[in-house]
Amino acid sequence: MFMRLGASEFGALPTAGIRVSIAALFLLPLMLARGQWPTLATHWKKILFLGMLNSGIPFACYAFALLSITTGLSSLLNATVPMFGALVAWVWLKDRPNGLKILGLLIGFVGVAMLAWGKASSKPDASGLSSGWAVVACLTACLCYGIAASFTKRYLGGVPSLVVATGSQIGASLGLALPTWWLWPATMPSVTAWLALLAVGVLCTGVAYVLYFRLIAKMGASASLTVTFLIPVFAVLYGVLLLGESVTSWMLICAAVILSGTALSLNLLKLSK
Repeated sequence: MFMRLGASEFGALPTAGIRVSIAALFLLPLMLARGQWPTLATHWKKILFLGMLNSGIPFACYAFALLSITTGLSSLLNATVPMFGALVAWVWLKDRPNGLKILGLLIGFVGVAMLAWGKASSKPDASGLSSGWAVVACLTACLCYGIAASFTKRYLGGVPSLVVATGSQIGASLGLALPTWWLWPATMPSVTAWLALLAVGVLCTGVAYVLYFRLIAKMGASASLTVTFLIPVFAVLYGVLLLGESVTSWMLICAAVILSGTALSLNLLKLSK
């Protein structure tokens, strides 16, 4: 929701650039207070690269998508991140899923195809953009998240989570600095747009990273991925109540298929025992 409010006035790339910059400024003092700068200095190349893969590109893709589709639709597509993560791990890390997880991947991607078929269009809307390209942008972001997860597991295992979070936001900020400056809006955005990006940078990125990595430490990575299921619920709710967006029965049907497939691909039935 905050990204949509910001992107409508700042544009896609400046929105992403400001978001990661605010998050980096928020996280950096926390990392320095823990004396973890030497660790970042040791692994800076991989962490900065991860920043573009895990934040810079995905945030820009979502900001672009939200110029022409609803927050609800983008959040449903975002729910496929664990499936992309499992698929990339299968191909890259040879982490072959069992039969139930493979079935979940198939069901989940069928749900994505159903949703894309029902919502994607090649015709431009009032903003001059098409929902088809917006769906592609969201799925590209999800693929980047999946690749980033395997990259982190392979090359940054054992590096403190706060170091990875902070360094990745710095890397994304550096990578988006030039396009943010180049595409800066000619008209100064409103206070509402600025507050939206401040909220998404501090709350939805900075604070969220701290809470999420603490959750990983207490529950483990696999169980923590279940927070993905809450994203569509809150995004759709906020979109309906605060942005006047609509939810169709087809979106709900596709959401049920996608979330069912994701649950199987994560083997949540076993996790709940």
